[in-house]
Amino acid sequence: MSDKGFDVFHRFRAASYNIHRTVGSDRRHDPQRVAQVIREVGAPVIGLQEVNWRPERELGGESQAEFLAHLPGYEAIAGSNLIEHRGHYGNMLLTRYPVLAVQRHSILYRAREPRGVVDVTLDIAGQRVRVLVTHFGLSLRERRFQANLLVEIIAQATPEPVLLLGDLNDWIPGSPSIAPLLAGCDPTRSPASFPSGWPLFALDRIVTWRVGSPLRVYAHRSTVARWASDHLPVVAEIGITRDQ
Repeated sequence: MSDKGFDVFHRFRAASYNIHRTVGSDRRHDPQRVAQVIREVGAPVIGLQEVNWRPERELGGESQAEFLAHLPGYEAIAGSNLIEHRGHYGNMLLTRYPVLAVQRHSILYRAREPRGVVDVTLDIAGQRVRVLVTHFGLSLRERRFQANLLVEIIAQATPEPVLLLGDLNDWIPGSPSIAPLLAGCDPTRSPASFPSGWPLFALDRIVTWRVGSPLRVYAHRSTVARWASDHLPVVAEIGITRDQ
């Protein structure tokens, strides 16, 4: 990407992937398939949703969260709904960049299922970048509440660039439930990612603020990805810019 007055000095990929507790579209539980998809994508920044903390026989008593945290080359940061509600699934960030700061925010709506945001500041080629990983709820009111909370979190990040990696559970353009969140974001597209076998809905989003439009955004559609989860990973090629 190049724009008047700006110059790309570092390119990287970011991905958002709802792993559906590693239960595939064939209803087979296979954490190794999810790990293979993560290796295929190869992004240095990957936001995961629906990661389980329960010990699993298939992993020798490890949880999915622990198994994924051990993927070579990555540092893993778990969300509060994993740490505080062990046995419940939640969000996780995998990154190959240095971690500068970590925050965790609750976006729980009333008595519904616990939801949260992993908020990590990374050093990406010398630039501080805030990366948020989240998974919104199922009801319109819940999503609107969560979108408004995220607006406040993103405003606090000024002037740092922000990447949001999330399953927003909404695919309708201009939807009132997430419109407050998307107002003011960098222009981007949202490819269909669900269901993985025949993707029709853009539930999974990569949204940026103060970064500039991603160079490319696409759903990773390998054979393994179509079966490993009921969602496809969404990948964005990001260009970090600086004033000339």
